[in-house]
Amino acid sequence: MTILLTGATGFIGSSVLPRLLDEGHSVTALVRDAEKAAAVEAAGATALIGDATDAALVERAARESDGVIHLASAQDVDAVLVPAVLAGLAGTGKPFVHTGGVWTYGSNDDIAEDSPAAPPALTAWRGAAEALVREADGVRGIVVVPSIVYGYGKGLANVIADAPRGSGVEALRLIGDGSQHWATVHVDDLAALYVLALEHGSAGATYIGAGGQNPTVRELGEAAAQAAGVAGGVAGESVEESRSRLGEQLADALLLDQQARGTKARIDLGWEPNGPSLLEELLVGSYAPARV
Repeated sequence: MTILLTGATGFIGSSVLPRLLDEGHSVTALVRDAEKAAAVEAAGATALIGDATDAALVERAARESDGVIHLASAQDVDAVLVPAVLAGLAGTGKPFVHTGGVWTYGSNDDIAEDSPAAPPALTAWRGAAEALVREADGVRGIVVVPSIVYGYGKGLANVIADAPRGSGVEALRLIGDGSQHWATVHVDDLAALYVLALEHGSAGATYIGAGGQNPTVRELGEAAAQAAGVAGGVAGESVEESRSRLGEQLADALLLDQQARGTKARIDLGWEPNGPSLLEELLVGSYAPARV
């Protein structure tokens, strides 16, 4: 199939693009400039230079594709791109895999696809576009919901790995008291889920991308502190201190207490996440300080 892909040069896209190519698909990557075009072409894709909020361009590119994966999800982008893709694919039954976010479910110790929504302010905008995709008529609309994505030293895990060290006896600062769990997924495992959803996902389905590891922020901080040789280990901070340091909306999202297993994707699609855990990555992997 020829797949229209957005976000091909981003953190997740850099794993999804080669996965698509390895599975025998052709990829047209919508990119913003010549530099990004050169990057995707070097990886084996065809570049389409343009703006994701150019509705006419997106609709035409979607119509000419065999399916779409949208990774470059953002509030201003989704308001234009999602309706344009649905118009381009209307009546074809072709797949459109859209990106959601696990924070939509709020604090929950066993998140499943049908769990109630309780989004923080940071991601409250996501619901409208997700509903459009799931309810689309004549399109195989699918939503993949990544949990906190990590791997290759990138992503939100750096909020832990690069956390400030306190004064006095050096200690790595946590987000809040660190008791909250994070649902997590390795970026390569998530890429495999996107391709499986494209190829086999059911119309109207949502699949949570969660590797099944749900460490607490304190556990993650302790691994990062050990890897960096921080003498004082970790130290919690108040909610207000976290909000001041990270910004209120991001802090409130990172303070959510979330656990998820990704069971539906395993059962329905045969997804088998097997990447290293985030704890391993912080302790001895891509986020650990280089050892001389």
